[in-house]
Amino acid sequence: MESILKGKRIVLGITGGIAAYKIPYLVRLLKKSGAEVKCLMTASAAQFVTAETLATLSENDVPSGFWKNDSKVWNNHVELGLWADLLVIAPLSANTLAKLTYGVCDNLLLATYLSAKCPVILAPAMDLDMYAHPATKENLRKVVERGNIVLPANSGPLASGLDGQGRMQEPEEIFSHIQNFFTLSQSLQGNKIIITAGPTYEAIDPVRFIGNHSSGKMGFALAKAFLAKGAEVILITGPNNQNLSHPNLKRIAVNSALEMLDAVKVYWSSVNGGVFAAAVADYRPKVMASEKIKKSADEITIELVKNPDIIAWAGEHKKERQWLGGFALETENLIENAKLKLVKKNLDFIVANSLNDFGAGFGLDTNQVTILSKNNNSLKLELASKMDIAKNIVKFVEEKIK
Repeated sequence: MESILKGKRIVLGITGGIAAYKIPYLVRLLKKSGAEVKCLMTASAAQFVTAETLATLSENDVPSGFWKNDSKVWNNHVELGLWADLLVIAPLSANTLAKLTYGVCDNLLLATYLSAKCPVILAPAMDLDMYAHPATKENLRKVVERGNIVLPANSGPLASGLDGQGRMQEPEEIFSHIQNFFTLSQSLQGNKIIITAGPTYEAIDPVRFIGNHSSGKMGFALAKAFLAKGAEVILITGPNNQNLSHPNLKRIAVNSALEMLDAVKVYWSSVNGGVFAAAVADYRPKVMASEKIKKSADEITIELVKNPDIIAWAGEHKKERQWLGGFALETENLIENAKLKLVKKNLDFIVANSLNDFGAGFGLDTNQVTILSKNNNSLKLELASKMDIAKNIVKFVEEKIK
């Protein structure tokens, strides 16, 4: 049976504590199960375990500072945070716990934590009096309230010579928690889903096109959120600069609406459902000039024809077992127009957002939406990152649609 961890991306953060010497064994367990592992160290962690050991076992470099070998090349904490499916900090010292709680960002590990969009597991390790101190208890409570998973410390002999609660859970125990986390999170395993993303470019001539300002960020966030739940994703995307790779991802690049429709037609009958987030151009030039149009006349007329309605096609050909969701970007009468589109295109749900809302729209990292379903369920999501919006859409699909 294939390991639940195969292809999972785990960033493992190691802080200064004697329990750090056990972390190489955790790395080995993760790698043996097929996970991709990248390790980060604080400066004090290097007193207990070497970067060379972790790099050898993880098969990746182990950065400990913001810059690579005192050069002008930086270690990209944002990229690391976006790469990970899970961030595990073990051992978690009292010092780093306090910094996490209050948003202190004075090392690469903390910067990665503050940038991460993935779940976080924390495995505390400290002396028993530190672990029992009211400040530590308050900090643990706060990080749990923010959605972090804290593994209670074990009881036993401690480095101080005392005996009590404060030992980091053993590598095998942490490994088991990681397995359980992914097992519980794989609610869409076995499902195959189409996501459309980005704009379409409708060629006027070999160098010019009709398009829009869509960045593809929302569609790519949706793809990542569905992948995190174990789904296979077919991502049909127009031109954009977004990056995403995953063993369960099939990415199909297209330019025009006609190309996107052709790709949807190929795969639609084989999937369980889809979210069509692409901003497809409504019209295209009737004729594409074979050569670059020269600037000569003061005016030029380009005859446009309507593009096919891709999501309407999917709705028309939707089977009983399939579900379909779309987006409605409006500038007026948001909910009314979204409801009309929901019915007209035979959708199971629609995500309505307005260009008039602060922080919503093309090219931004945030969005503010209302999800409406054909079953009269609705969910209003206030301004949040597109990744958080995507996670809520996936949750809505799980609870209201499936």
